[in-house]
Amino acid sequence: MRFIDMQTWSRRDHFKFYSIVDHPHFSMCANVDVTAFQPFVKRNGYSLTVAMVYVIARASNAIPEFRQRIRGDQVVEHEIVNPGFTILTDKDHFSFCDVEYAEDFSGFAARAEKNIADVKAHPNLDVDTEKDDVLYMTSIPWVSFTSFIHPMQLHPGDSVPRFAWGKSFNESGTLKMPLGVQGHHAVMDGIHMGRFYEKVQDYLHHPEVALGDA
Repeated sequence: MRFIDMQTWSRRDHFKFYSIVDHPHFSMCANVDVTAFQPFVKRNGYSLTVAMVYVIARASNAIPEFRQRIRGDQVVEHEIVNPGFTILTDKDHFSFCDVEYAEDFSGFAARAEKNIADVKAHPNLDVDTEKDDVLYMTSIPWVSFTSFIHPMQLHPGDSVPRFAWGKSFNESGTLKMPLGVQGHHAVMDGIHMGRFYEKVQDYLHHPEVALGDA
């Protein structure tokens, strides 16, 4: 982790501007092409949830703005950020599950499956609010939504990026899935979200490379 020099940072004016906005987060939702990805995941016996968490975490870790967090009037940049995501439990409730990120998908998937099993056995909504080297994710597999807004803390401001993906659908022979992204405008702009979507789509187009050919 490193502290960004606020005097020389190219975004210092944007940071000042959006730091005083009541709701500084902005969001996008776009359909991504999972025509190659979803069958590959199913064919290899992977969890679609774990695979999507990995793809989103990998793309986020590749873009500095998705690793930057606001701490008061300072900004830090983490070397690695780790995904936390929702898991459906009994009685249609959900619980939170955290997994340490690793670029090796097989190792990541093994840890994720173990953590998911532990969470299902012992559901909880405990969140370490002091920890900001995280990414918040959720899946809504029942709806092909066109927009999504996450609950969040505003006072003090929360700069953790948030992600949501929905039910896949067929459009003219192409399998698509909605993917929503929400971020703090003081540290990122639309161009950074555009780079994120570009990386995610590349991984989805080439799952044998992103996840490894089993």
